[in-house]
Formats: sequence, structure tokens, C-alpha cells
Amino acid sequence: MNISKKPFKHLTTSISTMKKTTPILLLLLFSLSLTSAVILNSVDVSPLAPGQEGTIRIEVENILSDDAEEVSLILNFQNLPFIPIGTSEQSIDKIEEDDEEDFVFRIKASTNIEPGDYEIPYTISYAINSDERTRSGTIGVKVVANPDLVFAVSTDNPVQNRQGGITLKIINKGFFDARFVSVRILPEDFTLLSDNEEYIGEVESDDFETASFDVIFKKLNSNLKTIVEYRDFNNEKVIETINLPFRVYSEEKAIELGLIQKSNTTTYIITAIVIIILIIIWRSWRKRRRAKKSRRRE
Repeated sequence: MNISKKPFKHLTTSISTMKKTTPILLLLLFSLSLTSAVILNSVDVSPLAPGQEGTIRIEVENILSDDAEEVSLILNFQNLPFIPIGTSEQSIDKIEEDDEEDFVFRIKASTNIEPGDYEIPYTISYAINSDERTRSGTIGVKVVANPDLVFAVSTDNPVQNRQGGITLKIINKGFFDARFVSVRILPEDFTLLSDNEEYIGEVESDDFETASFDVIFKKLNSNLKTIVEYRDFNNEKVIETINLPFRVYSEEKAIELGLIQKSNTTTYIITAIVIIILIIIWRSWRKRRRAKKSRRRE
């Protein structure tokens, strides 16, 4: 019986190929395991604000079946707006196989740092069976800053039942600009003569803007109620309801304080009436006098 030798030939070839490739695969897997022997298992970094201190907590894990010795972790702050508090390098004698250790760094963000996302380069070095190895990468840090708005109110000619003005001053004490700012006024203690809403746009950090409205004041003890809307660092809409008291004076008190001048209209009218009466009396007297002279001549 004739038996073909081709299948055996193919089988022999496959086994031969496997014998050649298996050492390469094993070497590759072993190399990869060595490369990832010590990894950054987790990084905990809270968002920072300008000038704020924070903590970077890094968990380093040894996933190899050998102890990692002389483990060192270095953070590189060169050309970055962060200042390490203490040291930027920490080390530990050994991380046992399948174990982890924490490395904790304290940093401070510069006071003039721009909000945004930053990456801090790191280098971790260790030895496996006296074979020194190094890995590099980056750690992400988020710097956030939001507007911090405070408000003040001022008035122009605040006299009851008279026309005047109200000005809302918006001051940004925060580290980030308030964007798309609008002000809507709620008139309760006065009659509004102008539009009830004003668009300001942007109130920059460490700056202020104003919104003014024409009104007729009605109540002596008044409040300015407004709704201020703007967008913060995360482009989220912020709505604040403002209630600011201000003083309105009666006309008598305003005259007493010199805020307005006393009206002389009544005095002028009385004076004019007196003058007219005097003129009438003088003309009547003059007419009677002429009449007497005429009778004497006759």
C-alpha cells in the first residue's frame, strides 16, 4: 500500500518552524515582562488653583516575579509653573514581587499660572537581579480657576419721586475671567425707565465692569434685585441672584443734605403777585390823584 509522505512533510515543517519561533516568542514575552516590571498603578492628583498647594500620590507596583530593588521616582518640574515642596525625588530600597508602594510629593502651583491641563514628566528607575532599568512618562495635573464676583451698588440723585440712576458694579476677585456676563434688573422699589437687561460680556480677573439703569425712585428704603449670569472656567453657566440695599432720601432730607437745591418757584410766584398788587395799587392811587387835580381846576 502506497502512503503519501506529504502530510508528514508538512507536519515536520510546522514542528521545525515552531522550534525556531518559540524561543523568539518566549524571549519577547520575557522582555516585555521585564519592561513592565515596575509600573505606575495609580496616580491621585487633586485639581489645583493658582498659588495653591497640593499632593501627588503615586502607587508604584511590581508585577514581576522578582523583587525590584533601589526603586527611585523623579518628577521633573523644569520649565513648568509648579514648585516642589521638599524634594522632587523619592526612593525606596525594595518593592517585593506582586507588591506596591506609595510615593507622595507636595507641589505648589505658581500664582500666575494659566488654568489648564499640564503634564509633569517622571522617570522611574529600579534594578531587577542587578539589572538596572528605567522608564519615563508624564503625569497629568489640572489647574482650575473660577471667577469670584462681588457686587456693589451706587445711585445718582436718589430722591423719592424723582428721576435718577442706579449703577451695579461687578468686581472679579477670582483668578479667571467671567465670560458672557449679563445683568437683568428686577424693579420693585423703583420705576425702571431703561431696558431691564444689559449685556456686559467679559469681566476680567482683577478688574470690574458696571451696568447702569435709569429709574424713578419710589421707596425710601430700597433694594436692588438683579440676576447675574456668566460662564466659568469649565464653560458652565452660573446664575447669581443679587439683593443690595441702598438709600433713597425724601425731598426735605435731600435739601438738608445739599443733594438738591430748594425750589424757589413758590417764592417767585408770591413775589410776582405782590409786585402786581403794588402796581395795581400805585396805578389806582395815581388815577385818583389825577382826578382830584382835574376837579380843582374846574
